[in-house]
Amino acid sequence: MHRTIPLLLLAGLLLVTEGCGSTVQPGQRGLRWRPFTEGLSSEPLKNGFYWRAPWNDVYVYDVRWQSYTENVDALSADDLQVLIKAVIILRPVAEEVHFLAQEVGSDFYARIVRPEFMAAARSVVSGYPMVTVPERSSEIASKIQAVVLEKLKGRHLEIQSVALADVDFPQIVLSAIEQKQAKEQQKEQKEFELVIAEKDAEIARRRARGEGDAIRIRSEGEAEGLRIRAEGQAKAQQTIAKTLTPEYLRFKLYDSPNSKLVLLPDQLKFPILINPDTQQSGPLVQHERALRDLPSDESGVMPNP
Repeated sequence: MHRTIPLLLLAGLLLVTEGCGSTVQPGQRGLRWRPFTEGLSSEPLKNGFYWRAPWNDVYVYDVRWQSYTENVDALSADDLQVLIKAVIILRPVAEEVHFLAQEVGSDFYARIVRPEFMAAARSVVSGYPMVTVPERSSEIASKIQAVVLEKLKGRHLEIQSVALADVDFPQIVLSAIEQKQAKEQQKEQKEFELVIAEKDAEIARRRARGEGDAIRIRSEGEAEGLRIRAEGQAKAQQTIAKTLTPEYLRFKLYDSPNSKLVLLPDQLKFPILINPDTQQSGPLVQHERALRDLPSDESGVMPNP
């Protein structure tokens, strides 16, 4: 019985002590609340243990950087739905937690930050086409941060950064994008095939032009050869014609092995060849025999050697 009394006293003392003190952790700021005297103190409390009366209190604010993530449904510039996971990192200004507590309260994010953050995200995204949102996410995040900073100016909050953690599209939009990309690929393929066909046609035209030039050059060469050959033949015939004198022709007739006797009357323009091997009769044979008996200087007859 005597031992239980000290234990009860110690437990009561601990309860009183726990109810009469508050602890401010590192990275936090505290504000004393004295409802029966001065109310909310303006001097922030740093980390430590602070005694207080049971009817008083200490409000604690976390002044470390905190991140908040929001899923935002936005419409792009081409009126297509874009699903964005946006992240904002902020904290209360340590020296201004008194004003933050008076003007907003400890639920400052839900009261003032979240509405402005989501509105800024929708507003900025609406200025971009849907397909450009993922690749320009950094630019969009910077613009969202600038808008939120302007809206929360003087609200005793410090914003470190805004980022787009993820960008997604509804399934119907993804299907439309895939179909569009497939059409664009088909178009590019057709354009490529058209370029190849034009190149092939140009190659064929140049090849045909080259073959035509080769034929023309060959024809011109053959024509030139024929012309040169004809000129040579004409010159040769002219040379031969100059050498075919009547005396030369008579000599060739005299020299012919087929002729035995040549009669060259003075008024006759062409010679008469008499073949002695042919059987002849009549006056012509008698005349030939008579001519043989005449001297060669009087009759103008030259016997065949």
